[in-house]
Amino acid sequence: MALIVQKYGGSSVATAERIKAVAQRVARVHDRGDQIVVVVSAMGDTTDDLIKLAGQITKQPHPREMDILLSTGELVTSTLLALALGDTGYKAISLSGAQAGIKTNGDYRKARIVKVETKRILEELEEGQIVIVAGFQGITDDMDVTTLGRGGSDTSAVALAAALSAKVCERLTDTDGIYSADPRIVPEAKRLEEIGYEEMLELATYGNKVMQPRAIELAELYNIPIRVASSFNDNPGTLIHGGVSMEVRNKVRNVAYDMDVAKITVVGIPDKPGIAASIFVPLAKAGISIDTIVQNASINKITDLTFTVTKDQMNDVMKVMKPIAKKIGAREIVGDANLGKVSIIGTGMQNTPGFAAKMFATLSENGINIELISTSEIRITCIIEESKVKEAVRALHHAFEVEV
Repeated sequence: MALIVQKYGGSSVATAERIKAVAQRVARVHDRGDQIVVVVSAMGDTTDDLIKLAGQITKQPHPREMDILLSTGELVTSTLLALALGDTGYKAISLSGAQAGIKTNGDYRKARIVKVETKRILEELEEGQIVIVAGFQGITDDMDVTTLGRGGSDTSAVALAAALSAKVCERLTDTDGIYSADPRIVPEAKRLEEIGYEEMLELATYGNKVMQPRAIELAELYNIPIRVASSFNDNPGTLIHGGVSMEVRNKVRNVAYDMDVAKITVVGIPDKPGIAASIFVPLAKAGISIDTIVQNASINKITDLTFTVTKDQMNDVMKVMKPIAKKIGAREIVGDANLGKVSIIGTGMQNTPGFAAKMFATLSENGINIELISTSEIRITCIIEESKVKEAVRALHHAFEVEV
């Protein structure tokens, strides 16, 4: 008998009928003799609807109250799923994040899991219950409800799988695995049978929204395999794990993209010690996450510094940067939100020449200009014009023969 953790996303539980279908899938796991803990997201667009509702009440909702409000979405789903299982004769119990023992720090809207106390879950499993846990949430030592940020239910599921020493964490969603590119853009994209943690983390960070990056980091740390599969069929999906065979390490595995990119350039700043810190320390204190950073070569001790953020952070960046720019003597600040990024990802790029050259040549042949470039050992990312992103994905997917 194995212990399995399953996680169902919002589209899988968007309606009463879909919740009943999920109950049938969960019941099949229970019937084969395995213990099962199920983590659920809020139904469909519930979280977005709750945010909009709060906005109709106040323009500046208190983070603590917002976390309590947003946590209710997952509570509704978990309760309904427990009722659906109970209606068909199965013993099931729904638990909030707090009841499930998920302890977090006090950073509202983006809390981090500190520990998972599994006593209650294990007791329920010993009683033969199917345990349904509301994802995306936890509780502080002061008994305040917190949420884990967008995609936080993935993190809840992996954290529970690690704490319970589960055999596998199954992430059931509306797609039947991880593909070599977005099938909506590249119809010939190939489903990957397996992918390593390192590649998947780059993929989740630089475009693929199927898994939350924090969940991948946690899975790698505790060596928890994750199977990403569809909740609407029985296809095998994609296994994310650490023991990927050597054969998949010889080429580009994925072409990823992200439309959520804004570029900020601080023009004409003095090239001297402390300037970068005077820019990025205040941005960090304002809770703004920076992605790519490029500083031009200095001419006459004057340089430009460019960095990227998500589009929804651009206005906040400009507000923070205006007094800083004046203080450090910058000539101006320029912003551009009409950008996206395209990445090639694969462990085959380690210590192998030619990947960057081929990527740049392919983009050039298709008339696509590169604004910025960033790299890791297994990734090359180009910031390009937003309107050219899909064309770039198709061209790179073909050039690197990812579908073969």
